[in-house]
Amino acid sequence: MHTVAVLALDRVIPFDLSTPIEVFNRTRLPDGRPGYQIRVCAEEREVDAGAFTLRAPWGLEGLKGADTVIVPGTTDPAEPPSPAVRAALREAADGGTRIASICVGTFPLAACGLLDGLRATTHWIAADQLAAAYPAVDVDPDVLYVDSGQILTSAGASAGLDLCLHMIRRDYGSAVAADAARLSVMPLEREGGQAQFIVHDHTPTPMGSVLEPVLTWLRDNLECDLTLDDIAAHAGVSTRTLIRRFREQTGTTPLQWLHRARIRRAQHLLETTRHSVERIGSQVGFGSPTAFRDRFKRATGVSPHAYRRAFS
Repeated sequence: MHTVAVLALDRVIPFDLSTPIEVFNRTRLPDGRPGYQIRVCAEEREVDAGAFTLRAPWGLEGLKGADTVIVPGTTDPAEPPSPAVRAALREAADGGTRIASICVGTFPLAACGLLDGLRATTHWIAADQLAAAYPAVDVDPDVLYVDSGQILTSAGASAGLDLCLHMIRRDYGSAVAADAARLSVMPLEREGGQAQFIVHDHTPTPMGSVLEPVLTWLRDNLECDLTLDDIAAHAGVSTRTLIRRFREQTGTTPLQWLHRARIRRAQHLLETTRHSVERIGSQVGFGSPTAFRDRFKRATGVSPHAYRRAFS
């Protein structure tokens, strides 16, 4: 069983703390077994959590032997972690433990030097502060989370849910992650952000919008060789009007939206089928295997084969 140690620092944000506890505790494997064992750890037995005081059942020794360590944010992110916490986090990192932060939990990781040279994110309101305090960190304030392999960081509040679901998918695949997402009343892949393996950098289109029928038609015809004129003709508008509506409601162009939808469909097929990469490229509308591989790698940062190894 995968062990997750959640590190409760003093003045921890309760929402950030509860997110991984709830999501991982509710995760079940196909045979009904729990997917994770949770440890709530702290330097001191009692932790100030604002509206209440938390009594942690584990000390810092609980980080040892954990497969994943998660650091929630605190109300004073600028305050560096204690020497004991620094040592425990560095020891975990040196041992190969996966380490993730939620919201401004990025700051303790940066203070330990664990983010030096890496791309990372945090709550947008604290992004400039993080970049100024830790110039060795490549701060990206425009994403929901960043997966750098061993180290992962998430933006504020609900982005912690996105990150937890992403880690579940890494550990157990899409089916288990989708079940965890349903229990959390949360989409497995939420519009509005992107990470190393996720392609979602356009804003969601509201249900009932004038573009909704067009987007549904595009999703149903991803395998077709569609041009801008084809999409405009189906929508019954000029290409200029189509582009303007897409910009207003999705933040991107029709053809960019189509390419991203094709990549998302390809990700799903790579995760859930044994179809060859060449067949999947054809199924999602790419004219050649080379075009598919190039577009997929530009969008996700990895090849289709590497993606399948990571997520299937």
